Amino acid sequence: MYTIKQLADLANVSRRTLRYYDQIDLLKPTAVADNGYRYYNQETVLRLQQIRFYQELDFSLEQIRTILDRSDFNALQSLQTQKAALQQQAERLNQLIETIDNTILHLEGKIEMDNKDLFAGFDEAKQKEYAKEAERRWDPKLVRESNQRWSRLSKDEQKAIMQEGNQIYLDMVKQLGNLPDSEDVQAIVARWHQHTRHFYEPSFATLRGLGQGYANDPAFRAKFEAMHPDLPDFLQAAITVYCDNNS
Repeated sequence: MYTIKQLADLANVSRRTLRYYDQIDLLKPTAVADNGYRYYNQETVLRLQQIRFYQELDFSLEQIRTILDRSDFNALQSLQTQKAALQQQAERLNQLIETIDNTILHLEGKIEMDNKDLFAGFDEAKQKEYAKEAERRWDPKLVRESNQRWSRLSKDEQKAIMQEGNQIYLDMVKQLGNLPDSEDVQAIVARWHQHTRHFYEPSFATLRGLGQGYANDPAFRAKFEAMHPDLPDFLQAAITVYCDNNS
């Protein structure tokens, strides 16, 4: 049996976290002593491991509890499924690491890379995750319209649009030494505005929101910081100027 402190240290979580898991019926202690001390047996240790694995796969605590409390839940089968999912993540991360290594060599002048190769590893599944998150945060009708437009395009058309967007951001990186309100920067923002029309007809409020998302949303910020650390904030500033001048 483990005390709450021993289990917290073992699993690298806080005691407060374990108490919260108890509160929401996600991980109940095996026994509670008269003095209120919680104790956990091997079964609860394995359940906590399952919780940690599902968190790594981006499941919410509520979703994890539903999964683990199913009458047909099989721990061995679950571990096999988690292993396969994590292997897929590892393969994609290895691809991204390879892209980073190749980009470093490209910037050092040791190899040549096509622009399309700069984005190897950013898969369509991840883009769908961004779309779901956008639907949750922003206008669901607008996002559904965008997804419907996208699904009607051929693979070649989708590829061309993605490459067009990537080129816009790469061109913006070249302008980081200029002011956000400069003519050249604003011309690129105008191209970006036109590019968004492949997906929906955006209002200036929507464009402002996108600019804020690029700088503040962790997923978008990580993507643009991979191109240049200053790009997310510069994009937001340039888009804000564009909206102020044209709305």
